[in-house]
Amino acid sequence: MLGALAQAVTDRTTAAITAATGQSPSAAAALTALDQFLDRPTLDRLRLVLGLTPSGAVRLVDRLSQAGLVTRGPGGDGRSRSVMLTERGRAAAAEVAAARATVLRDLLGDFSAADRKTLGRLLDRLMAGVVAGKDGGGWICRQCDLAACERAAGRCPAANAAAAKYAQP
Repeated sequence: MLGALAQAVTDRTTAAITAATGQSPSAAAALTALDQFLDRPTLDRLRLVLGLTPSGAVRLVDRLSQAGLVTRGPGGDGRSRSVMLTERGRAAAAEVAAARATVLRDLLGDFSAADRKTLGRLLDRLMAGVVAGKDGGGWICRQCDLAACERAAGRCPAANAAAAKYAQP
């Protein structure tokens, strides 16, 4: 059931994001990451967050640049380039977030406040397990809404699980 649900949520979210922005799931993840938590990352950093190959990241940034959603700038050293959202890119990132939020809100439409609270606690535990068992390849939070998970208040289950996983003994 969980697998079927995961696929249904992915399918609905992908369809909503594509309809709203005309962007692929990888492009949507890049826009969201750049908007939410990556500040002028290098192309390599963006690649690692998205779990792309170097050539895949270059092609993605080329497409986003051609669409006027990102620009490239100087990186931290003379060999690297940074990636930044344009105003149009910020607007597209907001469209991604809104489309995703609508899908999730609709899925939870029949849940009571108590149901949502229970589901939230269960999802926190599930996310902690996902993070604890994750090795390499892309970040889990590449399409996160950092306000929704209350990361700034220290309540993000993925961030907390990652902190515990990588804590120094």
